[in-house]
Amino acid sequence: MDPDYDVFDAIVAGGSLSAAARTLHLSPGMVSKRLARLEERLGVRLFHRTTRKLALTDAGERFHGDVAAILQAVRDAESRLIGTRSEPAGTVRMSAPTSFGRLHVAPKLHAFLAHYPRVRLELDLSDDTVDLYGGRYDLAIRIATAIPPNLVGHRLGGSRRLLCASPRYLERHGPPATIETLAQHRLLAAAGQMPWRLVKGRRRFTVEGESHVRTNSSEVIRELAITGVGIALRSLWDVEQALASGALVPVLAGWEGPDDLAVHAVYPRGPSTPPAITALVAFLQETLADASWDAVRPRP
Repeated sequence: MDPDYDVFDAIVAGGSLSAAARTLHLSPGMVSKRLARLEERLGVRLFHRTTRKLALTDAGERFHGDVAAILQAVRDAESRLIGTRSEPAGTVRMSAPTSFGRLHVAPKLHAFLAHYPRVRLELDLSDDTVDLYGGRYDLAIRIATAIPPNLVGHRLGGSRRLLCASPRYLERHGPPATIETLAQHRLLAAAGQMPWRLVKGRRRFTVEGESHVRTNSSEVIRELAITGVGIALRSLWDVEQALASGALVPVLAGWEGPDDLAVHAVYPRGPSTPPAITALVAFLQETLADASWDAVRPRP
């Protein structure tokens, strides 16, 4: 196997030539020279180079998926040979949506880490859809309707979405009388979350409009709704406590987001899966199995 594959993989993992050099205990100049040698041999550019960062080209991203799988297969083979394949170990870099990560992942990780002391976790919370290949992540939690074919997905739970507002807002503005009048109210949604597509039995309705407050944070939207700024369409896992306490109340009962959205743990597809990832996915499935936000949708 070409020894420059390790250099290529380290550059992707580290995000820069200098980071790869530190990992491999080489000089940045040597790393640059070996990358150039690999690109020359392949006859293709693997990275877009700027003064600030490196970014994989389309060809580089496809090639890295194959190279990463090959290197992992080699590591797995060595582990099987020395008898440590079944013990989860190593670093898992995981990404999760900000609110979901704070509410449902972070409070449970202590049990996983106590059970698997050889696993190290790096948890990045972001509402952006991270690139599992170019972004140097091993695992991500995604709230989505479908999983791309190049990823393996494991369902962690549903993501039932309800219209809700605070009693303060409804006292001040009154509740919307019908679904058709909803757009006349102050609506709250993070960037990219509108228009709202709602269902009630066989009825379908799309709510156009703009959020009364612009933000890229779903957590901010939840807090704005609780403090009486407007009406939001929120996942039950995000607002279950506020609904239970009365800080938020349902609006237009029966109208909800479509039930095709779910919470998934996803990771790159390959010939084998590292034991640490398998263990973490199984742990998340087990600990979230009884979550109330995966409740069966009531009949309209």
